Amino acid sequence: DFIDNSAGVDCSDNEVNIKIALNAEVAAGRLSEDDRNALLAEMTDDVAALVLRDNTLQTQALSIAERGGVAALPGHIRLIEMLEDSAAELDRRVEGLASTEALTQRGRAGHGLTRPELAVVMAYAKMAVYDAVVASDIVDDPLLVPVLHAAFPRAMQHRFAAAIDHHRLRRELVATKLANALVNRGGLTLPFELAEEFGVGLADVAGAFVAARDLFDFRGLWEAIDAADVPGPVHLDLHVAAVSALATQMADLLRSGAGMAPTVLAGKLRPGIARLGDALADLLRPEPKAQIDRLATALTALGAPAAIADRLVRIEALDGAVGVGLLAADLGVGEAGIAAAYTDLGAATGLDWAKGAAMALTPADPWERLLKASLVRDFEALRLDLLHRIVPPGGDAEAAVAAWQAANAPAVTRIAAATTRARTGAGVTTAMLAHLAAQARAVLAG
Repeated sequence: DFIDNSAGVDCSDNEVNIKIALNAEVAAGRLSEDDRNALLAEMTDDVAALVLRDNTLQTQALSIAERGGVAALPGHIRLIEMLEDSAAELDRRVEGLASTEALTQRGRAGHGLTRPELAVVMAYAKMAVYDAVVASDIVDDPLLVPVLHAAFPRAMQHRFAAAIDHHRLRRELVATKLANALVNRGGLTLPFELAEEFGVGLADVAGAFVAARDLFDFRGLWEAIDAADVPGPVHLDLHVAAVSALATQMADLLRSGAGMAPTVLAGKLRPGIARLGDALADLLRPEPKAQIDRLATALTALGAPAAIADRLVRIEALDGAVGVGLLAADLGVGEAGIAAAYTDLGAATGLDWAKGAAMALTPADPWERLLKASLVRDFEALRLDLLHRIVPPGGDAEAAVAAWQAANAPAVTRIAAATTRARTGAGVTTAMLAHLAAQARAVLAG
């Protein structure tokens, strides 16, 4: 019921926020009361559009969460447990949510959370993200100024931009919009899973979301999916694919850009990522190219329009671009050279395959999810850390890797042999990949 009635609450919130800004203009003598009232009437349709947009995205997010079905239940159970321990203080008895044991039994019967249950979890998830963000520095990041302005009708954006900038509820407005966007677009569990995997706060995850959204034009992707002339289920599947792409890039930003503000990260990475995107055809080696080709085939089978499939494939093909871009900036060398050296290492050792295999794992529970995340992180970070050690500032990354491989040929051969045995075996397991990661760590981290 509260989801169905949320438009009314949203409308009231918009009214209050608009009047706070305009009343300050009236009090300062920059706007007469009659003009204020006329403007309020003029903006009625724009406010309605803002409210309907908020509610459309929220309902869509519920549908995406519901689409996860029983496979998503372990993650939803873990989220409920985390929300019980958070400042949001979810009380299952008050909210009518079953115990972990009862939900686990439900999962064995093949059922996930119901839509009303997901609505409750979503509300608490947004409150938890809001509480973390509103108390953080991220609300003052320049990349979020457009988010603040977009919370108001266009007439106010054009005529009273300064009043919006100095709104006395500015922090609360930005935190609300960011929490809504992160949960609506990223999904119920993503912010909490990434916080748990990297041992960071929800505000840090929100910062990674802001940077990823800007660097990889996720707004354009989401708008294209929303506008696509495809059946409803395909819309949802495409948004699920977008969540996967978003999660990959956010994880890389948390892994390689820890402690950097979104504006700093975006400014440091934007030119390099653009250059890497332009050079993808030359940089992709056989293993990552095969993974990208499989994604393209899957999206086509799904019914994705070509333009949307191309966007998703491009974002996935840029997996690793964050770490490569930051390392290139730190060393003062070209991104293409670092990327080539990174993939040369991956091809020689088999770690490109290992990282792709780890990313393809389907964890059965939260513990396996954490192990999967750790493996993906290791297969990337070990190579980047090695490059940081062996490539001199301003040096030739590919030459440095070639020299290192020649000096460590027996060890590289051992890793490659183990990887070959794994990839030609009966099936990929987390234990197998954990063993490969340990072997690679012993050589690359030495």
